[in-house]
Amino acid sequence: MGTQMTERFSAAGATLVKLYGRPERESAEFRERAARVRDIGIRTAMTQTLFITALTLVSALALALVYGLGGFLALRGSLDAGAVVALALLITRLYAPLTSLAGARVEVMSALVSFERVFEVLDLKPLVAERPDAREVPAGPVAVEFDAVDFGYPAADKVSLASLEEVAVLDGAAGAQVLHGVSFRAEPGRMVALVGSSGAGKSTIAQLIPRLYDADGGTVRLGGVDVRDLSAASVRATLGMVTQDGHLFHESVRENLLLARPGASDADLWDALRKARLDDLMAALPEGLDTVVGERGYRLSGGERQRLTIARLLLAEPRVVVLDEATAHLDSTSEAAVQEALAEALAGRTAVVIAHRLSTVRAADQILVVEEGRIVERGTHPELLAAGGRYEELYRTQFAEEGEQCGGGAELVAQEA
Repeated sequence: MGTQMTERFSAAGATLVKLYGRPERESAEFRERAARVRDIGIRTAMTQTLFITALTLVSALALALVYGLGGFLALRGSLDAGAVVALALLITRLYAPLTSLAGARVEVMSALVSFERVFEVLDLKPLVAERPDAREVPAGPVAVEFDAVDFGYPAADKVSLASLEEVAVLDGAAGAQVLHGVSFRAEPGRMVALVGSSGAGKSTIAQLIPRLYDADGGTVRLGGVDVRDLSAASVRATLGMVTQDGHLFHESVRENLLLARPGASDADLWDALRKARLDDLMAALPEGLDTVVGERGYRLSGGERQRLTIARLLLAEPRVVVLDEATAHLDSTSEAAVQEALAEALAGRTAVVIAHRLSTVRAADQILVVEEGRIVERGTHPELLAAGGRYEELYRTQFAEEGEQCGGGAELVAQEA
């Protein structure tokens, strides 16, 4: 029930329910789950109440028996009156703790289940662990290198709790190899672009650079050092990443920016916003940097949200930048503004850029075409167009479609090709 509330009552979830017009079904499902919680609570309360009532009744009957039988024996002289009173007091002291323990069984069982889950989590070995002798990323410009990297996402039995397996949705691709012998090198201060079809493995390559996962085979290096030999703090300080969703916390603009550099001053924040082409908008807001952006930043437009994540990247001042579809869901105006901000973010930094819009990667020092987890082509934009392979096909298809919408674009594509 709590999970459904979190998903359905959030800003995005509530909007989705309203857009698809199924609030009655959502209400019915929530009522069903709430009814189950209610029934369990009632059964628990009734069981506990019956147990307490039974103990109270037994205690009262025992006390009545002591006073009745003891009084009778005391009148006959077979028993002292003081012994009867003492026995009655002892019975009262005996049943009082028993009555208090009526709910102990339910609490103990709940605690055992909770401890079982806690120990399951504690016993789950992390897939990515830092070595005791981890090193720092070498000082100076940093190169990114992939050397014959193979990778497949871990199966559910390696990342899920055994108690949750029966309700886990297993990914059919889990365990299957996603990357096959990927090798490339992004020289310090240069930009390498990854292009290709959806699901080809581009985002997987991006996730291996900050070591969100470990490669199954081969080596990923930062500054010539295997990322598995580097400390997590050093990797975080060296690398900055912007994803396509531009995630923001339900906090103020200031708090979202300070996530990258907690000790930054207001002057540093405004400088980052200026470089991200967002300072005018922030200055126009009534509360300025203290403006709350809302859940996942829904109070900002897509372009503004993306530029704010770029400002956060600029504030962190990383030596390596990874952009994963940073302009995928933006209109032309927002994309132009974001591209200007990205130019500031990429200046002088080693960059690995993933893009479906090939217009954003034409200036890359090297373009890698990824298909089915393999690099099938590599080269500069003119070289790949002249080769007439997969890149030329992607470029021609994309710009021909844009040319049909805008008029005259197809001829320009043909001339460039």
